[in-house]
Amino acid sequence: MNTSISSRKPQVVAVKGNIVTVRLGPEPVRKNETAAILTGSRRLLAEVLRIRGAEADLQVLEDTTGIRVGDPVELSGELLSVSLGPGLLGRIFDGLQSPLAVLAAQHGFFLPRGVQVPALDPEHKWSFVPAVRAGDRLRPGEALGTVQEGRLRHTILVPVDVAQEVQVTWIQGGSFTVLDPVARIRTGRGEEMVRLSRRWPVRRSLTEPLLRSGRAERLFPEEPLTTTIRLVDTFFPIARGGTACIPGPFGAGKTVLQGLFARYAFADIVIVIACGERAGEVVEMIEDFGRMEDPQGGGSLMDRSIIICNTSSMPVAAREASIYTGLAIGEYYRLMGHQVLVLADSTSRWAQALRETSGNLEEIPGEEAYPAYLDAAIKEVYERAGQIRTAGGATGSLTLIGTVSPAGGNFEEPVTQSTLGTVKAFLGLSAERAYRRFYPAVDPLASWSRYRQQLAAHFDQALAPGWSDRVQRILSLLHAGDAVRRMMQVTGEEGVSPADFVLYHKALFVDMAYLQQDAFDAVDVSTAPARQKESFLFVCDLVERDYVFPGREEARAFFLRLTGLYRNLNYAAQGSPDAERLKREIEALVAAVG
Repeated sequence: MNTSISSRKPQVVAVKGNIVTVRLGPEPVRKNETAAILTGSRRLLAEVLRIRGAEADLQVLEDTTGIRVGDPVELSGELLSVSLGPGLLGRIFDGLQSPLAVLAAQHGFFLPRGVQVPALDPEHKWSFVPAVRAGDRLRPGEALGTVQEGRLRHTILVPVDVAQEVQVTWIQGGSFTVLDPVARIRTGRGEEMVRLSRRWPVRRSLTEPLLRSGRAERLFPEEPLTTTIRLVDTFFPIARGGTACIPGPFGAGKTVLQGLFARYAFADIVIVIACGERAGEVVEMIEDFGRMEDPQGGGSLMDRSIIICNTSSMPVAAREASIYTGLAIGEYYRLMGHQVLVLADSTSRWAQALRETSGNLEEIPGEEAYPAYLDAAIKEVYERAGQIRTAGGATGSLTLIGTVSPAGGNFEEPVTQSTLGTVKAFLGLSAERAYRRFYPAVDPLASWSRYRQQLAAHFDQALAPGWSDRVQRILSLLHAGDAVRRMMQVTGEEGVSPADFVLYHKALFVDMAYLQQDAFDAVDVSTAPARQKESFLFVCDLVERDYVFPGREEARAFFLRLTGLYRNLNYAAQGSPDAERLKREIEALVAAVG
C-alpha cells in the first residue's frame, strides 16, 4: 500500500514496451489493482505490478500503441478480477474474460482496444431454485440454491471470503439476471446482497479462504482421471485433481493429444487455455469443439467447455493473465462439486510473456533471461489444482495438464525443468516417434508418473490384483527391448542371441499393439477402462509366454502377423463377432508356436 502526497491526478511519465510508469496521485494504490489509461477516446486496461514511492509500474493488458507521456490514468480500486456465475459454459473469452463473439458482433473482424464487454450476459434470465429458507444459518461455501446451466447444475454459494457463519435473512426463487439480488445474508460486516454472479481476483485462489479457515479440506487423490488413452491410463496415469505436463517439439502432437483429453476424459467441465498458440490452431480447435459430439452425454463438446483464447497475435500481458483467468473459473466450478479439467496450451508461451514483462521492468534475469522467480511462478500455478471437500459436503477436483513447447525439443531448458519439478506426471513427446507416425507420440522410455505408485492400491482393487506389478514388468520389457534395438543398430541382427531377438519383437509388439491408438478410428480412438483391462491382461499373457522359433525370419513373421491381428482387434467393437473371431485367430496363432 502506498499513498502519494501529490495532489495531482495520476498520469503517464514513461512508456517501455508493455510497461507504463505512472506518477501517482493522492489516492492509495495496491499491487495487482487495475487502472484505465486514457488515450484519446480509449480506456486501455492495465494492472499495477510494482509501486516505487510516488510512482508505479503498470503492465498494459492491451496494445500500447498511442500511449503518450502525460496521458491521464484512473485507478479502479479493484484487483484484476473475473466474473463468476451462470453463463460461462459454451463461451469463448480472451485472456481478460471479454466474450469474443460479442466483441466481433459489435465491432467487426478486428477486435478493438479499450472496449470492456461484460463477461456474462446481463440480460439473460436464469431460473433460481432456493435450497434454504430465511433464518437458516450457513457456512462460507455452502449452497444457497441452484441454477440449471445447460446439462449442469450450477450452485450459488455463500461467498467464500466471509469470516464466519452467516444467517439468511431473505431469499427468493424465480427468474433473474446475473445482476439481480436473490438473497440477503447477515455477516459480521453487516447485511450483504447475494447475486447470481460475483467478481473474484484472478491471482488469488478461490479456495484459499476456505482452506485457511478450516471450512474446506484438500483431499489426497485416490482415483485416476480416466482419459481413455491406453498409454496414459495404464502406464502413466494422472490422478483426478492432479497435475501433469506434456512437453514436446513442434509437430509432435501436443494439441491433438490435448484435444482427445478434452473430448474423452471423465470430466464434467473442460477449460482450455489457448495461451500464445497460433491463431490457426485455436480457430481449428474452436470449430472442432462446436462440431464434435460430446461422448459424455450428447450435444456438442462445446456445451461443457470454456475456451480462454489468447493467441500469439494478442497482447503479451493478457497472455500472462489468461492462465489465472482459466484457473479462477475452474476453481469456481470445483467448489460446486464438479470435476474440472484445465488444459493450458502452452505454459512456454506464458513464461515468455513473463520474461518480456520482467525485461521491461529491468529485473535481474535468471537462466535464459527468464525472471528469477520463474520456478516459484510455475509452482504457484500448478498448486491451484487439487481435490477439495467443502464444509457443505461437496467434493470437486481441478486437474491441470499443461503443455510445454521447448525450442528444438530441449527438455533441459528452464520452463521444462521447473515444470518437471512441480508436476507428478510427465508425458514426454518424441519427435522421432511422431515422424514414424506413432500416436500418441509419448515416449514410454522417457515418461513417468508418480501417481502409478500413489494409486497402486486403487488399480489393484478396481482392475486386477497385481495390476501395478504387471505394468512394471511390461515397462521393464520395453526398456530391455530398446536396449536390444540399440545393440542391433551396431552389430546387426546376427549380433544378438535368438532370445534377445524374440525379446525385442515382444517389446515392439506391445508398442505397436497396445501403446498405439488410431485417432481416426471410431473405436480405437477411445478405450474404456473395462476394455483397457481386458486388452492389457491379454497382451501380458501373450508376451510373457515362451516362444521357440527355428530362425529369425520365422520369429519376425510370427510377430508381424500377431501385431496385425491385434491391431485389427483394437478396431473391432468390444464383444462383437469380429472381436471374438480375431481373439480366436490370435490364440490359434500362438498355440501353433507355443
